[in-house]
Amino acid sequence: MIRLSLALPLAAALAAVPATAQISDAPTGTSKPQPVPVGEPIPEARDIPFAGTIRLAVDATDVAHAIFRVSETIPVTPGKLTLLYPKYLPGNHSPSGPINKMAGLVITAGGKPLAWRRDPVDVTAFHLDVPQGVSSLDVAFQFLSPTAGAQGRIQMTDAMLSLEWNELLLYPAGWFVRNMMVDASATYPDGWTSYTALRPSGVATAKGGLVHYAPVALDTLIDSPTIAGAYARAEEMAPGVTLDILADRPDQLAAKPDQLKLLRTMTQQAIKLFGAQHYNHYDFLFTLSDTLGGAGLEHHRSSEDGVPAAFFTGWDANVAGRNVLAHEFTHSWDGKFRRPADLWTPDYARPMGDSLLWVYEGQTQFWGNVLDARSGVAPKEDALDALAGLAATYANQAGRQWRSVEDTTNDPTIAKRAPAPWPNWQRSEDYYREGQLTWLDADSLIREKTGGRRSLDDFARAFFGTHDRDWGELTYTFDDVVATLNAVLPYDWATFLRTRIYDVAPRPPLDWLARGGYRLVYTDVPGRWWTSDEKKRKAMDLSYSLGIVVDKTGTVTRVAWDSPAFKAGFAIGTKLVALDGRAYSDDDLKTAITAAKGGNRPIQLLVRQADIYRTVGVSWNGGLRYPHLERTGKEPGTLDALLAPRE
Repeated sequence: MIRLSLALPLAAALAAVPATAQISDAPTGTSKPQPVPVGEPIPEARDIPFAGTIRLAVDATDVAHAIFRVSETIPVTPGKLTLLYPKYLPGNHSPSGPINKMAGLVITAGGKPLAWRRDPVDVTAFHLDVPQGVSSLDVAFQFLSPTAGAQGRIQMTDAMLSLEWNELLLYPAGWFVRNMMVDASATYPDGWTSYTALRPSGVATAKGGLVHYAPVALDTLIDSPTIAGAYARAEEMAPGVTLDILADRPDQLAAKPDQLKLLRTMTQQAIKLFGAQHYNHYDFLFTLSDTLGGAGLEHHRSSEDGVPAAFFTGWDANVAGRNVLAHEFTHSWDGKFRRPADLWTPDYARPMGDSLLWVYEGQTQFWGNVLDARSGVAPKEDALDALAGLAATYANQAGRQWRSVEDTTNDPTIAKRAPAPWPNWQRSEDYYREGQLTWLDADSLIREKTGGRRSLDDFARAFFGTHDRDWGELTYTFDDVVATLNAVLPYDWATFLRTRIYDVAPRPPLDWLARGGYRLVYTDVPGRWWTSDEKKRKAMDLSYSLGIVVDKTGTVTRVAWDSPAFKAGFAIGTKLVALDGRAYSDDDLKTAITAAKGGNRPIQLLVRQADIYRTVGVSWNGGLRYPHLERTGKEPGTLDALLAPRE
């Protein structure tokens, strides 16, 4: 409110302003601030030796609170110093270092605290001034790992833990991380067995308590996570390759001999495929748990492979969940040894480029599934059904109309794997699975044009199988991929790849089907792989009939763009309440879809969206539809040859 004594003079002043001035609208007004500097300089990494060794000790015994306690001693020289928390992490494809879970940071020199300043732009950087006469800093903090699933992946339970070194240290900016040595140790709960690609200093194995590891370069340490648990078992898969198993309960460790034989065969088929090994030893860090967060993450000499607790005890029903081991093992060659040039970085602060993930992940997806088929981990019938599901996904994906596969390599940074409202239209990280389709096309083309004498196996050996026992990194570009393909089969591979990966292409790359001697068909009976995948996801998948996926509570978790359900107004989160006046059930919905086949009566559903209830009619008369591959001829085709084991 304006007091009367002020209102009259103000009114008179406004009346004196010319009319043109009152209605004039300057583009940005007359007050024009200038930007001020934000943040402090962060030294670029240099390929020079780092003086001294970082000492790192982690206390991982507080499983009740899921807290890792870190003590670190870092050699320094007086002057300005920036300490970095790893931000861009190999295999994550985005700036995903969990800085939000770091707490209690205290930095001291000679027992006296030093003030630190977090950079306001790069919040994973900490600036401080090192006083004269100080040669080392002591750093202490806690990593507060998630205590509930909504906070992130569970890393500690009462039976096991997953220790990620990248979460548990700071390192000085200004050096290539391969030039910085770290002397690391960890203390695990008493009686627990720990596994890692690192080797303990002075002893071959460790059973609880303090484990002191042999000093390694910082990049090797971060690439060598550890698992530890109360119930453990280790099995040799091949010379120098070990399956390290932890479980929630002892009975879940009961892998049968024939199951282990299949996994050994998969390992051996991979070694035969690539013809070289890029590790001095390799550990599958295999956790069977319904409480520890599942993970599939590649490392050079190990992989983190988290699966449900019933992996072995529920083997027959879990065919769709067996691929993690083959996929992550393949990454030792594809992604760790051979790495896209823009994805290799000298430290964990420089942004990683994802432009060639359709090779890094797409060909790994391809070989992971092929190795499962060749070894019998996925029997051929199931492998074919898995490929049918893959083909159907992209034959029915609306987002192909506007977005290229290459653009989806930006998705780890764009979306950070957050849930999407319309994934069928938005697309996600399709460089994995549609990348796989492109490599299926490439393999079938090579086999066809060479009369079966050459295949993508020859590319794998030439591209990934060089430098036996070298576990450094050999980078590549698009042109390197094209050149190696041309060495296998002279062809216009640059155009082949660009039209499938870089161009917007409404038609998916499915030429491998006809060349391979198969066609995609739909029937009203799901295959074993489909049923297993539904069980793994705890959902009913009606993607190719109504266009929805429904979870065990009757809530829609996925809606295909322009599908019958989409046209009826469904969205993710829609709750199916009743069907034709009766309480909703999955079986009743399948029965209704079958009954509506060939007719013109919509399927009547009562649904709830937020607090709104409404009755909708879904117009669909095509019945239940599940994808399968059907052979088109009597003779084996190129696809059969691809899936056949190597002698």
